[in-house]
Amino acid sequence: MVIVGVCDFPSRYAFPPHGYGGIERWLWAVAVGALSVGAEVHLIGPAWRPDLPHGFRRMPIRLEDLRRASAEHRSLTRLDLDLLVVGHEYPSAPAWRRTWFDLGCDVATFQHDPNFRHAQDAFDGQRSRLYCYSPEMADRYTYCRPIHALSVQFGLGEERPLTAMRGRDLVWLGRIHADKAPHIAVMAAGLLGSRIQIIGPVHDDEYVRRHADLFTAPHVEMVGEVAGPAKLDLVRRGSALVYTCSRTYVEAGAATFGEALRCGTPVAALAWRGGTCADAALCGSSGAIARVDQELADQQAAVALANAIAATERLDPVEVQMIGQRRFDPVSHFQTLAKRP
Repeated sequence: MVIVGVCDFPSRYAFPPHGYGGIERWLWAVAVGALSVGAEVHLIGPAWRPDLPHGFRRMPIRLEDLRRASAEHRSLTRLDLDLLVVGHEYPSAPAWRRTWFDLGCDVATFQHDPNFRHAQDAFDGQRSRLYCYSPEMADRYTYCRPIHALSVQFGLGEERPLTAMRGRDLVWLGRIHADKAPHIAVMAAGLLGSRIQIIGPVHDDEYVRRHADLFTAPHVEMVGEVAGPAKLDLVRRGSALVYTCSRTYVEAGAATFGEALRCGTPVAALAWRGGTCADAALCGSSGAIARVDQELADQQAAVALANAIAATERLDPVEVQMIGQRRFDPVSHFQTLAKRP
């Protein structure tokens, strides 16, 4: 039996988060995938929620705080872990690395920050492995010997989406921030005469004020932050999920692609460059990409995105869901992380 530790880290979110979150949701999906294949799964760290399903073992300690020869250190060593899955910052943190060296296990992580600088020797591509979502991200981390893999992320209650259906309104999902540029999705929806639901928390009040005329338009519903089965239902009922980002923003590992496709909702994505997460996640049967030049104005980008949406809405939701659940399967994702190249 494979013995796996999935490690939380100091964060203002719970694990998995009650609402919005990124890497916290990835760690939960990894834990679910590991348990599903019969691994012995230890949730390491004090931030794991107390309302999680049975089957997981818990060790509420922080690896970076352990003293050698302490009772906690001995307990952790006795687990005889095969694999430790952690947030991307940890393999470059000296205090954490000391504990990992004592454990003698493999470590795997997924790059969720496009600007984090790792220690030069953090990853060897074998015992210590860094996974990247897109060609763009892998290029940024060539010195870490990155391995390409799509990431699976979901919250508690979001593990098993319901059967796909053909939806009506467009949906946009994420944190509402200038980096994510949901105003372009709103513009594209307006060009099509479609309603759009903007789902997610506001993280940039100034940005929302700057585009208040768009976000308060009659065809827009600002849903707010939604999680669990309620969020899955909103996404499932969408005719398409619209993905946007700003011209210079580099998406490390967009959860929304997997979330939408697993629900059977196709994705229309805006891409300012090649090799992005959209290129990695989508195919002609699951979505469409509006490829635009960074010099284009927002209005022109919205026209291209509207065309992509129109093409996307013709796709078969049942086929989209089959593709999504195959490509973003937590079991397959865990098996990828657990296997040395």
